[in-house]
Amino acid sequence: MSDYEEDTVGLVETQYITFEEGVQLTSGFILKPITIAYETYGELNKDKSNAILVEPTLTADAHVAGINKEGQVGWWDMLIGPNKAIDTYQYFVICTNVLGGCKGTTGPSSINPKTKKPYGLDFPVITIEDMVKVQKMLIDYLGIRKLYAVIGGSMGGMQALQWLVDYPEYVRKAIIIATSARSSPMCIAFNQVGRVAIMSDPNWNGGDYYDKEPPRAGLALARMIGHITYLSDSSMREKFGRKLQGKESYGYDFNIEFQVESYLQYKGAHFVKRFDANSYLYLTRAVDYFDLTNNGKRSLAEAFKNVKSKVLVIGITSDWLYPTYQQKEIVLALSANNVDVTYQELESDYGHDAFLVEKGQMNYIVKNFLSKNKVRDIMMKGIKVLKPEDNIEKAAQIMLNESVTHLPVVDDDNQLIGIVTSWDLCKAITGHYSKIEEIMTRNVITVNLEDDIHVAANKMKKYDFSALPVLDNNNKLVGMINVEAITTVLGKSYFP
Repeated sequence: MSDYEEDTVGLVETQYITFEEGVQLTSGFILKPITIAYETYGELNKDKSNAILVEPTLTADAHVAGINKEGQVGWWDMLIGPNKAIDTYQYFVICTNVLGGCKGTTGPSSINPKTKKPYGLDFPVITIEDMVKVQKMLIDYLGIRKLYAVIGGSMGGMQALQWLVDYPEYVRKAIIIATSARSSPMCIAFNQVGRVAIMSDPNWNGGDYYDKEPPRAGLALARMIGHITYLSDSSMREKFGRKLQGKESYGYDFNIEFQVESYLQYKGAHFVKRFDANSYLYLTRAVDYFDLTNNGKRSLAEAFKNVKSKVLVIGITSDWLYPTYQQKEIVLALSANNVDVTYQELESDYGHDAFLVEKGQMNYIVKNFLSKNKVRDIMMKGIKVLKPEDNIEKAAQIMLNESVTHLPVVDDDNQLIGIVTSWDLCKAITGHYSKIEEIMTRNVITVNLEDDIHVAANKMKKYDFSALPVLDNNNKLVGMINVEAITTVLGKSYFP
């Protein structure tokens, strides 16, 4: 087995879910039904607290890791997999094809149920907000109440920011990479040039080309223009210089002369084989509309006023499409709301695409940020509790319904006063007890939510416990931590 095969999630398959009820878009249009294409890697833990949503870039699909049946490697496989930064031994990773895309999620190439033909330009204009709203439908369908993290770069970073603003209670951590809180005039300008290139192709035919020759030349040109913005002057100078393509002297004509010309032509020709021209129009327009200040109606700090997450913002030193001042603006606005935010820069000459290329730096930065080193990071919240006056039958019913073996006992102020285990219930039956206060253990071993995970693990090993109550600094119960949660982080060998 090769080194590559050992650190990949292996063979993967895209899944699909259709929501017949559809969704109301920002424009007011009700789009239904909606199909979402998505892939998942790793296993969702018992309390569904280890889910990470990876947001796709402008033209990326749901296939972010592993190898699909066509033999294609996921577009961010360098970061996702066993023992990588986004470790599939620890996390349940989700990636979707965005609304408006062309790789399985409903978009302009999908069949319009009213006409039984592809939507084309009958497809409604969408926003980043709409994309995230559809993703939220999938997350709810999967039964996930809170994402451990949302991660995205470029347009994916916009989606991650939208999650923070629209669903602040659903995100524990967020990584925002090489993006902006609102599209700049330069970004909009490049997007418009790409759209004009497509719409100027006679084969575009007003977006109605699905049973005809598609606008390959226009789409290829749009991609060539866009791809230039993903590079940097230094990376192009180093990669190509002024080298000629397959010749030693100028041909004094308008055929391909330079290697950089050949490279861009290849990128354009390859792109048209996998992407839909209308999707390019819709997705770039969604990027144009993105503005968390609602076109200046509120400050960016106001937009972030409800953010609860721990946030990492990453800029790229050579990125001129989304310069680092734009990421620093996000950091300042989050800091104004006392959000736990960190800023780091990728030192790279690769330009905007560096977050897809710089394997070493990205794995190091992301892995450190995601690290679950505190009890609070992996404890179960919203747990069932008992009162001392409750009866034995209630405890038994809760344990049966929740599949737990430990139930904390609290007073009216949520102060921990005891714990009941399944073993205690056995004693209650043989001793003919009826109330919780008669059987609960009063001297309870606990951990603080700020304790290191190893503190909890060592206590469990010392006392041979499978779960411990978690208290805050006021000694109030805030959750439980169990062996299963700890082994997902420290490994199964920790509890042989």
